[in-house]
Amino acid sequence: MTKSILLKRLSLTVQFILGFALGISIIAGISGALLFAYYKKMSILPKKPVFPEPTVVQETTPEAIKSATDIEPLESNITTAEIEEKEVPEKPQETTKPEEELPPNAYRAIVTWPQGLHLRAEPDINAGRVGGIETKANIIILEDSSDGKWQRVRLPWSGQEGWVKAGNTKRTSY
Repeated sequence: MTKSILLKRLSLTVQFILGFALGISIIAGISGALLFAYYKKMSILPKKPVFPEPTVVQETTPEAIKSATDIEPLESNITTAEIEEKEVPEKPQETTKPEEELPPNAYRAIVTWPQGLHLRAEPDINAGRVGGIETKANIIILEDSSDGKWQRVRLPWSGQEGWVKAGNTKRTSY
């Protein structure tokens, strides 16, 4: 009898240890799968945002402001004559910049790479990044590198110069 009690206790102990180990391994496996799924989902880059086209600035001449404010309030202490007498500050006329004269062998181009381009200090993929250019931006191509893999560009809006990978722009002027 003592042998059967000893075997029962040994059997129960082994069952407990195996059950405990199996439970821990199931919990660890589920946790690992959840972490993997989380990191997999978080490693996907989001879609590039699409910005609306710039809208046309509304005219701010005194006539345009008056026509926009022709609605009279229900009760008012101000007469229309007083409204017309008020001075409307005039907006200074915006002057458009004359087109910049291009150096010899330079031409205008547009960025065609959908994600935009990195502007680099030197014609090398490991060179420091000095800026970025969004897609469909107008730029000036100053020269090509000796191997033809890079282009030196100037940004018309800031005058900044740098290098971009060749083949990501489309020539717009000849």
